[in-house]
Amino acid sequence: MATLSPLGVSVLALLAERDMHAYEMYQLMLERSEDKVVKVSPGSLYRAVERFAADGLIAEVAVERHGNRPERTVYAITDDGREQLRSTIAGMLRRYVNEYPEFPVAIGEAHHLPAAEVAELLGERLASIRELLGFIDGALEKIAARGLPTAFILNVHYTRTLLVAEATWLEQTIGDLRSGELAWPEASAH
Repeated sequence: MATLSPLGVSVLALLAERDMHAYEMYQLMLERSEDKVVKVSPGSLYRAVERFAADGLIAEVAVERHGNRPERTVYAITDDGREQLRSTIAGMLRRYVNEYPEFPVAIGEAHHLPAAEVAELLGERLASIRELLGFIDGALEKIAARGLPTAFILNVHYTRTLLVAEATWLEQTIGDLRSGELAWPEASAH
C-alpha cells in the first residue's frame, strides 16, 4: 500500500466525513483554509479524485445536477480508502520527515548579503507572516463560530504555532542584526 500525499490524505479525510463531489471538496478546503497547509488547485484535486476512483479508494455513489450547473459526481470513501487513510495518517504522525523548505537554505547563506539588506528582507518576511497570522486568526474565528470541532483543524493550529515561533525568531534576529549584536561578515563583492 503506497503512502498518500498530503492532498490525498485531505481528499480521503473529507470523504470520510461525508459523501461529496470534487468541487464541494475544493470549496470546503478553501473554507477551512486547508489550502494554507496543503498544496491544492482544482486540477490537482480532480486528478487525485480520478486516481482514487481508479484505485478503488473511493467510489461513485450519485450524480447530482442543480439548476443550470453541470452534473457532478458524488463520491464515497471505500473500506480500502479508509484503511489507506488510517495507515498513512499513522505513518505521518509517527515519524519526522525533513520536507526541505527553502528558508533554511536562504538564511544559512544570508551572510552573502549585507546585514542591513538581510534585516530589511527579513522584515518583509515578518510582515508577510504577520499578515498570514491575521488571516488565520480571522479564519479560526469564523470556524469557531460555526462550531467545527478543533480536532478537524489541528493542522491550522499547528501552522499558526509555527508561524508565531518564526515571527518571534525573526524579530530577535532583525533586532540583533540592526544593533550589531549579531556579528556579520562583509558581503562578498563577487
